[in-house]
Amino acid sequence: MKEQPLDLVNLVIPAKTDFVSIARLAVSGIANRMGFSYDDIEDLKLAVSEACTNAVDAQYTNGEGDIKVCCNIFSNRLEIEVTDQCVNEQDLENEELKTLREQGLELYFIESLMDQVDVQEKGGVVVKLTKFIKENGVEEHAGSPASYPTR
Repeated sequence: MKEQPLDLVNLVIPAKTDFVSIARLAVSGIANRMGFSYDDIEDLKLAVSEACTNAVDAQYTNGEGDIKVCCNIFSNRLEIEVTDQCVNEQDLENEELKTLREQGLELYFIESLMDQVDVQEKGGVVVKLTKFIKENGVEEHAGSPASYPTR
């Protein structure tokens, strides 16, 4: 059975640069309330901003489409789906659409900020960003000092 989020926050903004800051602010507020560290909140804001900006910059929206930012709140993580809902999708061939959408995406940058990143096509390009809450500011995979080899 798939785990259900504790809460869900949906935001739909116009595909215009002026509205990207609203998505950043919403994600920042959610992450703060969940107990993320300052550094992790900054990473979340940058990744969401980059994903939204990519959707805005896509040639085929012409500022007419919407960007959907869906925040799934779990006890140990925040999953954010940024979906561009382009208005001219029917005019483009499938392969051409995929190429246009992936072209400007700073995927490596986003991946360096997040714990998991997934890009899919479902009625638009969906960039799914996942960030886990770290216990005591230490990543789960980091070893404790007692586990380090001694000389």
